[in-house]
Amino acid sequence: MNVIMILRIVLGLFALVSLGFFVKDLLAHKEDFTKEKAVPLAIIGCITNLLDTWGIGSYATTQAGFKFTKSSPDETIPRTLNVGDTFPVTLEALLFFSFVDIDPLTLVLMLAGSVVGALVGAGIVCKWNVKYVRIGLGVGLMILAVVMACRNAGVGPFGMAGTALGLTGIKLVIGVVVNFFLGALMMIGVGLYAPCLALVSALGMEVGTAFPIMMGSCAFLMNAACFKFIKEGKYDRKAAFYLAVFGCIGVFIAYKVACMFSLKTLTYIICVVMVYTSIMFFRDAKKAA
Repeated sequence: MNVIMILRIVLGLFALVSLGFFVKDLLAHKEDFTKEKAVPLAIIGCITNLLDTWGIGSYATTQAGFKFTKSSPDETIPRTLNVGDTFPVTLEALLFFSFVDIDPLTLVLMLAGSVVGALVGAGIVCKWNVKYVRIGLGVGLMILAVVMACRNAGVGPFGMAGTALGLTGIKLVIGVVVNFFLGALMMIGVGLYAPCLALVSALGMEVGTAFPIMMGSCAFLMNAACFKFIKEGKYDRKAAFYLAVFGCIGVFIAYKVACMFSLKTLTYIICVVMVYTSIMFFRDAKKAA
């Protein structure tokens, strides 16, 4: 049995336990399920998780969808998103674990780095000024997006795009340490996807290797947090249900489309995602000013 299969089994079992808690809570609160706003919630769940699969992230887009359609109360959005998107993100990870032939040791260590970072590193990064963290990440993502696009096009003095499927030595240490802090930053509301895309590219890896790393990281973290939010009960159950069901449909569609892209096309798409995320970081930093 290979490492990818073991990861899938462990994550799958973890998700089944989460699903059991979720279904039990939904059945205990059947009165929350009305027909009102069902269609908008289904559309939001599908589209936002489709975009999430391509690295854009689902928090900002889902929040915007909820606000525009007035389909879920503002005060429960963070918990609703974590519970509802746990299952689409888990599906992302299960599908993308075999998206590229990534080195198993690199994958396991970087996943472990982010999970440990979320568990013990949040106490470190919570003391940081989130505004300046977002500005720094925004600048870094913008610069790296330009460099990646130039590499992909063979323009400028940047060399060719990375093709490594794994890391060794100091690069592996850097990857694990940085992913540790990305996992910690996720706990204070700084997204992991685009910075992880930037990280693997900067270390000379093929951009496709970022998908199993970033999706696996988020899947394990979200399943762990899911129990707490369900137990507290302070989330919009109907919205979470529609995010979970139709989000999985969106993920599957996005995965099939992504498999049709060449590596060159995928790299350009990732560059666009990084620029978009950079702009979002700058916007959020300005709001926090």
